[in-house]
Amino acid sequence: MKVQLKDIAHGRCGDKSDTSNICIYARKPEYYAAMEQQLTADRVRRHFEGLVFGDVTRYELPQLDGFNFVMHHALDGGATRSLRLDTLGKCMEAALLRMEIELDT
Repeated sequence: MKVQLKDIAHGRCGDKSDTSNICIYARKPEYYAAMEQQLTADRVRRHFEGLVFGDVTRYELPQLDGFNFVMHHALDGGATRSLRLDTLGKCMEAALLRMEIELDT
């Protein structure tokens, strides 16, 4: 069954200059394996196509059942330079939590 990440995970985020980072944590340990398999750096980059123009790096945090994604050239120059209204750190976290993944039932 397909679910949105927001239904099985929560997140934290931040931004600095033109880099955004988003941490996604499974709400239950049993969701971690599906997230590990499907929540790849490439898939996150595709999810933000047109907004993120640099590399996306995934750091695994298995002891916390989570992942940290660092996205470069993601904020149109950063908060003081960007003309974007809603694409800085916290908004990007909400957008990522809308991604769908497949869960075994």
